[in-house]
Amino acid sequence: MFYRETGQFKTTYQADQAVFPIRQDRIGIAIILLLAFAGVPLLASEFAISSFFIPVLVFSLAAIGLNLLTGYTGLLSLGTGAFMGVGAYGGYKLATWFPDVNILIPILASGFVSAAVGVVFGLPSLRIKGFYLAVATLAAQFFLSWCFVRIPWLVNYNISGAIEVPTRTLFGIPITGPNATATTRYLVTLSIVVLMTWLASNLVRGRIGRTWMAVRDMDLAAELIGIRLYRTKLLSFAVSSYFCGVAGAMMVFLWFGSSEADTFSINQSFFILFMVVIGGLGSLVGSFFGAIFILGTPIVLRALPGLFGLSIPAATVEHLTFMVLGALIIFFLIVEPHGLARLWQIGKQKLRVWPFPY
Repeated sequence: MFYRETGQFKTTYQADQAVFPIRQDRIGIAIILLLAFAGVPLLASEFAISSFFIPVLVFSLAAIGLNLLTGYTGLLSLGTGAFMGVGAYGGYKLATWFPDVNILIPILASGFVSAAVGVVFGLPSLRIKGFYLAVATLAAQFFLSWCFVRIPWLVNYNISGAIEVPTRTLFGIPITGPNATATTRYLVTLSIVVLMTWLASNLVRGRIGRTWMAVRDMDLAAELIGIRLYRTKLLSFAVSSYFCGVAGAMMVFLWFGSSEADTFSINQSFFILFMVVIGGLGSLVGSFFGAIFILGTPIVLRALPGLFGLSIPAATVEHLTFMVLGALIIFFLIVEPHGLARLWQIGKQKLRVWPFPY
């Protein structure tokens, strides 16, 4: 079969520990990136890019942030939407204070604002965990949502209470605001997501990632072998919040163009949590699978009846989406707790040993 590493010898530890040690994997990721950077802008419509591809990238990055905290460190959080909101409002204030700075810098720097807030609300993780930590992060969600509504300084005292993204250019090309095309915004979003996914991959495969997983598997044993729990947990909250903050800033600057406080409600937190559960805990690729699956399900449910000459109202499709997602979450928790990422790994392993039994 074509998916075999026969003859691909590793002569160094560096080669053996590569992110993609098999040549076929490197070729596959190169093809995926080529299709993402060239195929989608050429073949997809502006509407499809704006309504599907950009949201998938934004929510994939937010799911990666939650996965670093919940999947790799074992700390449950229900405040992802709020941390995304902190990044969005932080990026808006930075763009206002520094109008001449390239807009990409406030977007990336907004994650540091979210990281600082995440560390503050991550302090309870030093004493509590499990259900009680989830309640603590839920309290953070409600508190920050209240701040988004009640503090007009965050939106520069705008009467509408909404974030209004100005037009900013990069090399003379508008990338934010009403004049920016969907293709341009997609390419900028894709570049940021690829860069940060590469960063997350290196984090989880290095010393920091190993300490996170040690705390996840058994925090008492991790402490006994010398891992400092409070530093490890707070670092996980900071890094997770950074990724979520950047995702929130991209949601406003590169997707919506404007936003209100309701965008970052508790529903957003559960929405991203569902992506992580279905995609797979402790898997970066699972974050992408979960985002594609959850955002693609309503599209499939709308298109499927049309193949049989039927028409379903939009409200019914929305209700069916919730029912299907709820059933799938229960299904994955029972049958395959590691989600779609585990099914992907099993499929690759079977392909490597085919036609021999596995």
